[in-house]
Amino acid sequence: MNTLCSVIKFENLQELKRLCHWGPIIALGVIAICSTMAMIDSVLWYWPLHTTGGSVNFIMLINWTVMILYNYFNAMFVGPGFVPLGWKPENSQDSMYLQYCKVCQAYKAPRSHHCRKCNRCVMKMDHHCPWINNCCGYQNHASFTLFLLLAPLGCIHAAFIFVMTMYTQLYNRIKIILRNKTSIESWIEEKAKDRIQYYQLDEVFVFPYDMGSRWKNFKQVFTWSGFPEGDGLEWPIRDGCHQYSLTIEQLKQKADKRVRSVRYKVIEDYSGACCPLNRGIKTFFTSPCTEEPRIQLHKGEFVLATRGLRYWLYGDKIVDDSFIEGVSRIRGWFPRNCVEKCPCDTETDPTPEGEKKNR
Repeated sequence: MNTLCSVIKFENLQELKRLCHWGPIIALGVIAICSTMAMIDSVLWYWPLHTTGGSVNFIMLINWTVMILYNYFNAMFVGPGFVPLGWKPENSQDSMYLQYCKVCQAYKAPRSHHCRKCNRCVMKMDHHCPWINNCCGYQNHASFTLFLLLAPLGCIHAAFIFVMTMYTQLYNRIKIILRNKTSIESWIEEKAKDRIQYYQLDEVFVFPYDMGSRWKNFKQVFTWSGFPEGDGLEWPIRDGCHQYSLTIEQLKQKADKRVRSVRYKVIEDYSGACCPLNRGIKTFFTSPCTEEPRIQLHKGEFVLATRGLRYWLYGDKIVDDSFIEGVSRIRGWFPRNCVEKCPCDTETDPTPEGEKKNR
């Protein structure tokens, strides 16, 4: 309780001045950057928040940050404890065994030393640490040591997330290169299969640029000269396909998108913020990691959703309760919980394209 009171009072707020030093500025900056990036990286790329493991992982990251900051501020603001000014032993004869500090006008108690930085005699002084801009001593020795223990453990956890994220991205990149695809083309191929299955068509989409050999596909990207093969406009294709097989499929999907889109009515206003705090923590932390815009919505408006994630939808705002082809379109992402499906579309319209693909 005494520790809590000391932290709250900050000794008449004078201790706040300790923050105005290069040591705490750098230390807190590193803690803030590593913690924030680890949380964002974990939620967006490595371990989604809606999964059990992702939730546990996120709570652990918050726990590391809270414990590190608690012990750091405890070591800084509670301080080591100083020998009272003018102190002398109760038994005056014991003063013959003690050193006298002219600055503090007091005897140095056993295990205490005078700190030139703090300009005080510190009880059980260990050293003056620039990272907390204070001495490590009697009262804060435990907090300082726990900070040194927890900080590397938190960094190891954050580093594991960064490494796993990069490994996952590298694995996915190598996998699509060996098939001579890009991320967008992989998505187009997946949507082609979904379109064929949805309409039960008697056709098979064959990706035209897969040369049938991983080595040949690999050489399309990596060459000894350092420059990729071809001119970037025309590409070698496999038998049974032609240069426009992929673009023809894209046109079919674009036409199908309007047919399979879902009409929604806005039930709550949305400001268009990238990460809205008032839409819930899951919506906040699962904001689409894309440069595509968000659209501002007002209650009573209508939108036509064409694709979606677990907590977000993407679509066009319907101006004047109608959608006119060729008119400048207002489209972008918006939270799923601020709209509801129109009653007339609930039974007839399918789910927005891509809705099954959660983060």
